[in-house]
Amino acid sequence: MPKKKISEVMYENLWKNNPVTVQILGICSTLAVTNIFMNTLIMGLGLTFVTAFSSFTISLMRNIIPPRVRMMVQTLIIASFVVIVDISLKAYVPDISRALGPYVGLIITNCIIMGRLEAFASSNPPVLSFIDGIWSGIGYSWVLLVIAFGRELLGFGTIFGYSVMNPLMHRLGASEGWIQWSFMIMAPGGFFMLAIFIWIANTFAKTKTVQTQK
Repeated sequence: MPKKKISEVMYENLWKNNPVTVQILGICSTLAVTNIFMNTLIMGLGLTFVTAFSSFTISLMRNIIPPRVRMMVQTLIIASFVVIVDISLKAYVPDISRALGPYVGLIITNCIIMGRLEAFASSNPPVLSFIDGIWSGIGYSWVLLVIAFGRELLGFGTIFGYSVMNPLMHRLGASEGWIQWSFMIMAPGGFFMLAIFIWIANTFAKTKTVQTQK
């Protein structure tokens, strides 16, 4: 397996063709779970697991799945891995499972997974498809984690549930503690943060392209 191929897969998923900032996929979970950093981390890990193993499985079966039923087979495989994630969360982190609610189940309909199965796993070998699934999940996760960091910090003044802004305000000599930005923990706050992130990412990408051409 050529190393260049793997590096291209990593770069595509992390930056050049990022599922969130470039393809604008997975927006439902971007708005729903990014108000708490820990919830976002668990969701990202869950989606990465499902994407990686679904891609691996579909790649193994790509030559025996009849074209007419390939979408149903893909959905069934995705659903099987989502059930594993859902059961594991309920068993080991029930509080986070309740906080995520139906959004774990909605991983089944996440366009990122189906997109990677159709665009990559259906025409590439299993190991490379598995790697693509991992980096596609990481590409999704790191964007959401950055957004979640900002939303939780501004909305609650905490990170991982630990107070950050109140001690900082007192250290700076403020008479009052951090005033929570309620807007940030609501869905419009998610839209706002996502828009800013996409704007910065696209501006940086254009600047880098111009510099490369020069």
